Amino acid sequence: MTAVRERAPAGRGAPSRRVPSGFTVTVATVAAFVLLFYTVPNVEPVWRAARGDGAPGAFTAARVSCVSHPGHEACSWYGTFTPADGGAARETTMYGAGRGDLAAGERVPAIDVGRASRVYAPAGSHEWIPTGLVLLAGAALLYPLARRVSGRARRRDGAPARSGTPAG
Repeated sequence: MTAVRERAPAGRGAPSRRVPSGFTVTVATVAAFVLLFYTVPNVEPVWRAARGDGAPGAFTAARVSCVSHPGHEACSWYGTFTPADGGAARETTMYGAGRGDLAAGERVPAIDVGRASRVYAPAGSHEWIPTGLVLLAGAALLYPLARRVSGRARRRDGAPARSGTPAG
């Protein structure tokens, strides 16, 4: 069997694009679902944190832990969050506070957006930016699947195939 490759009519530009292979579709779809599996549940708390929308309270800093990366340092302050409504205090971290932003024993306003592991400053957070980029990457990785499905639909409808399928 010889594969037939369609070409655009003379003078009309480059050859038509092929439908992605089954391997490409499978790898991209699995990667998309992994990214979306971890990102989608975080959309609501990240959005709330960006707007500073959560249960108010106070964070009491206990200790800081920092990791140096090329060009910057990322720190986490560990301590206790006490809700303003008098609920039970819990051990957590303050997101976005750097080494010099707090001191051990310092008590600062904070908001709880529903994450067990962290609280945020009332001014909000920029955590939505990387979360949004990962969400977009996951959605973009579904594009090969959509091309493959639409290519099959065109072949069933009698339209010419847009891939290197065998003639016949």
